[in-house]
Amino acid sequence: MLSRINAERASVGAPALQLCGALTLSAQAHSQDQAATNNMSHTGSNGSTMTQRDNAAGYLGWNALAENVAAGYRSVGAVMDGWMNSSGHRANLLSTNYVHVGLGRAASAGGQLYWTQDFGRGGSC
Repeated sequence: MLSRINAERASVGAPALQLCGALTLSAQAHSQDQAATNNMSHTGSNGSTMTQRDNAAGYLGWNALAENVAAGYRSVGAVMDGWMNSSGHRANLLSTNYVHVGLGRAASAGGQLYWTQDFGRGGSC
């Protein structure tokens, strides 16, 4: 997925994103939570926000954050196509406001995939 993100960014002259461990921890935990509850949302099942989850995962000192979530797509290519065809998600993916990204994917008991991308700038990875 990181390769696809950076290829999309390169096509518009945006710098590549760096994979961030703290954001990946947050994104993966959120995907797992969504899969466990069969609920795609930016709000965690415990009421947590993206900001709270990213802080708790150790992404501290940030000055910009964003999140993309999706469910039901069966492959990286399909979910990336979906996000790139959505103006808000596309804006997050291509924004030069972000330098870090974290990625998550988890399957529900029924096999539906839940995807999360967390974007940040200025935080500690």
